[in-house]
Amino acid sequence: MKKTAYLLLACVAAGFFAAETESAACTNILVTKGASADGSNMISYAADSHTLFGELYFHRAADWPEGAMLDISEWDTGKRLGQIPQVGHTYQTVGNMNEHQLIIGETTFGGRPELYDSTGIMDYGSLIYVALQRARTAREAIGIIAELADTYGYCSSGESFSIADKDEVWVMDLIGKGYKEENGENVRKGIVYVARRVPDGYICAHANQSRISTFPLDDPENCIYSPDVISFAREMGYFDGADEDFSFCDAYNPLNFGALRGCEARTWSAFNILCDGRFTFEDEDGNTVTEDAYSYIDYAMGYDASKRFPLFVKPARKLTVKDVADAMRDHFEGTPMDMTTDIGAGGNALPYRWRPMEFEYEGETYVNERAIATQQTGFWFVGQSRGWLPDVIGGLLWFGTDDAATSYLTPIYTSTYRVPECFAEGNGDMLTYSPTSAFWICNRVANACYRMYDVMAAFVRERIDSFENSQMETVRMVDSQALDLYEKALDTPRRQIRRNDQARKTVDPYAQVRDFLTDYSVETAQGIFREWTDLEVTLLIKFMDGNVKAQNPDGSFVTNGYRGDIPDGITNPGYTEKWKEAVVRDHGDVLRCR
Repeated sequence: MKKTAYLLLACVAAGFFAAETESAACTNILVTKGASADGSNMISYAADSHTLFGELYFHRAADWPEGAMLDISEWDTGKRLGQIPQVGHTYQTVGNMNEHQLIIGETTFGGRPELYDSTGIMDYGSLIYVALQRARTAREAIGIIAELADTYGYCSSGESFSIADKDEVWVMDLIGKGYKEENGENVRKGIVYVARRVPDGYICAHANQSRISTFPLDDPENCIYSPDVISFAREMGYFDGADEDFSFCDAYNPLNFGALRGCEARTWSAFNILCDGRFTFEDEDGNTVTEDAYSYIDYAMGYDASKRFPLFVKPARKLTVKDVADAMRDHFEGTPMDMTTDIGAGGNALPYRWRPMEFEYEGETYVNERAIATQQTGFWFVGQSRGWLPDVIGGLLWFGTDDAATSYLTPIYTSTYRVPECFAEGNGDMLTYSPTSAFWICNRVANACYRMYDVMAAFVRERIDSFENSQMETVRMVDSQALDLYEKALDTPRRQIRRNDQARKTVDPYAQVRDFLTDYSVETAQGIFREWTDLEVTLLIKFMDGNVKAQNPDGSFVTNGYRGDIPDGITNPGYTEKWKEAVVRDHGDVLRCR
């Protein structure tokens, strides 16, 4: 996500950091099937914006008459940008996945401001969601994204796209070419880009900074790029070396302190977590190299841009959905950037810093950290493309809303006939509270935890872990039952059936499969939503006024024996040692007992 990020590159050093991290603040992790525990390709995405409402976008497959047009509106603002011709058939999309198990996520890197083209029709959000409706594979999506931008113009700043299908995972860095008018038209309309296939068995990540540097010029199986990506950089004065030395990120998104500390640090942290502190990768000569993650810490912290860590690394183990989801909950715990350990965390180790992201003191400028998990997340997900299963079963979107650290992911099969009410579009917005919206109840739980984070967030996390771990087991059983229904459908002649959420009759040989998966997806999402509604009440009762009330195994509160009595077992957790030290230094002479 971003808001007018093309203006951000005018800022430098800490000023850039503050502006960039407020506006462009998403994180993606890409996992190939050879690096995953179950053989799925995975992409995680946190759509972070202070103005994005978390909901699950849903568009049915459809047939369109010849001459039909598609309205294009900017994802960030809703502003109408124009129209493009519609295709004859569009695929069903559920969030950032489609019915063919294609997944697309993004992070905004801004890039050079002169390459923004306000006359374009396609913004980055439209590229994602139109491509999902039209592409079956990652390679098709890359081609469609490039064609749409080149044909109709691109009106966003630089973007990194994560694209996965059942077989391949790709990272694609792209940026517009600005505006140059000749005979009333923009002769620079379109984008330059590089897309690289993540080697099987490896993972990738990006967080608002272009990460593709040099790339193979003659390896179309693993690298696709626009024909003018190098020549355009020469024309603009961004590069003057040999073609083989060309680096996309250095030409189109040069590093500065903000890009390192606010963006690359998140990618480093994701790798550090998933690789257990050891980065294994292939060097330029094809040799396998293993290095300590902390050999790159000065790069991640913005002190030394000379040692860039690799684009692709091998994880320390085969990764599960839970591994990836938990990496998305990171606050740099255990690193020099740990947000829970300095006095900014207050007395209860709060790993958040409210905006603005920089401050001045006695003539010096300082920055707060920007971790993967953040308070302003609209929605987030881990998408799984599972090639060993038919498409009607294989596509699985683990979806959640608000801050990843205090919210759950619930499984939604992408063949669903409908989405749960708690995620439905139009069920509330950023200025309209809805008691039936997951976004709002997850915000209530998160904001409750912020007041006594070290105690309350741990209580919430236990419930997140219990739910997600149980659902990973349940999904295996649901897959098996759905596969039985699928195999029966293969042996059943096509017949007229009625979809339970449509008035018309339609032919759908896998209707029973989809009904079953729809019911599971909707009921599970609504069930955990109800639990989170109750959880917010429990948080109020249990942690009211800084106290912690003990609970019985059944969840009831320990009392003196009478309902409503002041309960036994009230404790007062107090404050962190860091906070006590700071208070004593600041006001100890007055507070010291005598």
